Amino acid sequence: MNRARRAVTTVAALALGATLATAPAASAEPATTVRYPKPATTTPLVGLAFDTCTAPAAEQMRAWRSSPYRGVGVYIGGPNRTCDQPELTQRWVNQVSRMPWRIIPIYMGRQAPCTFRGPGSVNIAPRRAAEQGTASAADAIKQARSIGLKPGSAIYGDMEHYDPNRPRCRDAVLRYLTGWTKELHRNGYLSGVYAHLYSGAKHLSEAYHSTSYARPDALWIARWDGDSSLRDWQDIPNNQWARGQRGKQYRGDHDETHGGVTLNIDSDRFNAPVATVSRAFRVTSSTPLNARSGPAPNYPVVRTHAPGSKIWVRCQLPGSRVASTNVWDKLGAGTYVTDYYVSTRSQTSYSWPIPKCLLPYQVTAKRFVNKRAGPGTGYRIVGTLPAGALARVSCQRIGQRIGSTRVWNKLGDGSWVTDYLIATPDTDGFSWPIPRC
Repeated sequence: MNRARRAVTTVAALALGATLATAPAASAEPATTVRYPKPATTTPLVGLAFDTCTAPAAEQMRAWRSSPYRGVGVYIGGPNRTCDQPELTQRWVNQVSRMPWRIIPIYMGRQAPCTFRGPGSVNIAPRRAAEQGTASAADAIKQARSIGLKPGSAIYGDMEHYDPNRPRCRDAVLRYLTGWTKELHRNGYLSGVYAHLYSGAKHLSEAYHSTSYARPDALWIARWDGDSSLRDWQDIPNNQWARGQRGKQYRGDHDETHGGVTLNIDSDRFNAPVATVSRAFRVTSSTPLNARSGPAPNYPVVRTHAPGSKIWVRCQLPGSRVASTNVWDKLGAGTYVTDYYVSTRSQTSYSWPIPKCLLPYQVTAKRFVNKRAGPGTGYRIVGTLPAGALARVSCQRIGQRIGSTRVWNKLGDGSWVTDYLIATPDTDGFSWPIPRC
């Protein structure tokens, strides 16, 4: 469990700045931990996206590669989903991901008791709100897995507009979304919420620091004002969901034509986690390729892959140099192979759109945590992460003791943060399955 972080000495608090003095003392909320399985990684989308009621056919998605959009939102399930999804299969996911598109999974779960959706809406029962949020997340995970969306994916629960002036309704929504977030986290998925700026998003912002509700990892707002900016949203401070954790649906239903294909869409901008998939490549070596337990030749061989065989790559990370590259591929089985003998785009560097192997966890400090150039307060400060931001961890190592732990997290940008203020599973030691630096 995500145990409470213990108090630290005044000296350590002063060394880190204001962050430690305001660290949470007793509750798992609002920053609950994520229980990633070993092969997990997360995938970002930075740029324009669109969503449709029914997932377009693969041929339509291929035609739309000429559009400015790079992500597509699809409704993977939920009792309030209104459109059939004949195209939305694992084969479709594999085809569309290779084009390459980022996929945004949307789950149309139960709605607020005071929803504006009208008759026929399946709504939250206030006395069972948390339980129903948990059940919705469990079904969303089942639907995501059935079409090949892997742990580490962000799944967005769709909470349509409702009356923001009814306190009991507000509480039911927040308890439902708490159950949603905690169950996704328990199973290794990130929690996203799609909400109207003036109801669900407003209430999530008001509860951002509340120890009564779990905080989702990403917020996708609906505000059809034609402005795609991910900053300066009304009533949502810029230091909330501040580091690659926002999406905005800025234009509603309209037709667009690209590549000779017309679709009815909503337009979005994203800088947030979306779905993670495995991508198929071929082994290019002339002899069997060793898959190891870590990204270097000194790790034990777990299995071998025959020349020309298909392997499923989840993400890429740095490791020991082999020939012209130090990039290694993490496979769906949680093993590692050198990228030099894999049919990715580059034999010298990372190959887009394969994501880098990073595991995000929320910052638990009430204000911010300093990012440093090394694993200790003697290293210079190179930036900060505000409360609730996602610290995208690549690996862990021992450094200066802060509070109950000597563990420091190396982030994807090369900076370091003390593990004491990050919602990793273990508060005192290394956290599985984060690798060692």
